[in-house]
Amino acid sequence: MPLEDGFGLPLTTPSATARDAYVEGVGCLLSAQPGAETALRRALAADEGCALAHAALARVHQSHARAAAARTAIAAAARLTAGLTARERGHVHALERVVMGDAPGALAAIRAHLGAWPRDLLVMAPCTGVFGLFGFSGRAGREQALDAFLAEHAAACGDDPWFLAWRAFAQCEAGRPAAARAGLERSFAARPDNANAAHVRAHLDYECGHDAAGRAWLRGWCHDYPGEATLHGHLHWHLALWALEAGNLALAWELYDTRVRPGAAWGPPLNLLTDAASLLLRAEWAGLGRPLPHWQAVADCARTHYPQPGVAFADVHAALAFAMTGARDDLARLRDGARGPAADLVAALAQAFEAYVDGDHAAVLARLLPCMDTHERLGGSRAQRDLLEQMVRVARRASGQPSSGAHPRGRPLPAWLGAS
Repeated sequence: MPLEDGFGLPLTTPSATARDAYVEGVGCLLSAQPGAETALRRALAADEGCALAHAALARVHQSHARAAAARTAIAAAARLTAGLTARERGHVHALERVVMGDAPGALAAIRAHLGAWPRDLLVMAPCTGVFGLFGFSGRAGREQALDAFLAEHAAACGDDPWFLAWRAFAQCEAGRPAAARAGLERSFAARPDNANAAHVRAHLDYECGHDAAGRAWLRGWCHDYPGEATLHGHLHWHLALWALEAGNLALAWELYDTRVRPGAAWGPPLNLLTDAASLLLRAEWAGLGRPLPHWQAVADCARTHYPQPGVAFADVHAALAFAMTGARDDLARLRDGARGPAADLVAALAQAFEAYVDGDHAAVLARLLPCMDTHERLGGSRAQRDLLEQMVRVARRASGQPSSGAHPRGRPLPAWLGAS
């Protein structure tokens, strides 16, 4: 009888040890728990010819911006596809397109593959979240597009806890909190250790204005979440953001200094860069000043991990760090070299941040306001992009212009950013 993976799909390997380790590794990867790489290497030690273990390892490397290692691993998987089932060949091909950065080809391959094997969730995963193929597509309406994409697979996957969490995030970002809450509860009932589901809960509570309850729940959930886990730093960014908005500046700074900043946090470089930059700017508005050494560390993180423009969400936060540290040459290089479907937004926001540092609030508004209806094209979540909404409010207040007292989505405003 052929062995199966964790989703009931055939897995070509003669080794039950390799199969078990592969299932464990994929489970850790999909739930943002530590141990994915260790388990997948154990699978390969038991069966070096397990193509899907190589492909999953490639995704682990990619999630941590280890591009060369990811390409090596996916190439190993591709060399092993002869003799595999059609499902496994399609699995490797789709993930190869993802790892090689071919976003249109990856999305086409994933759609075709899921049409035949909708429960192959490791292939679906690159489409999900706010950093996935939809999130970084640069498209207007991409939140609704991802929600619709996942709805297509609900009949086949709607009992799976990982799918339920991913779909809940899409529903939350698309403005459907009640549906998101219902699915998320089912996800947690089946897999309470899923850090991706905990992350969705943080976003859902933020969007619904359940700040105190969300903060208390997430603090309790994070108590046993390992420091080396993928989302450890980012979940503490959520806690720091809530602390900041509640006026607990000491706690917000403690969380930043011990759990979020580059050098203290461990996690994907995209989270390190964007979490640190966005929290530092909010902290400045809350009255914590502008600590130049911390901004320098964020700028160095940007130079190290994103030396060339091309990932709009990273580029915008790099631009902010360069502006705050006076790195005008880096800022000009990023502004003028912006590329990709959201390059126009990157260039405009780079100019807005430079104007902010210069104290030219009229120029800040001139650059920011045309971006406000379409900033979803940058990628990232609504909670993260609230930074732009808040900068508009700060610039209006500084220039003596009236500003509405309401948040555009109805959530409470922090006390330090009330109506002018």
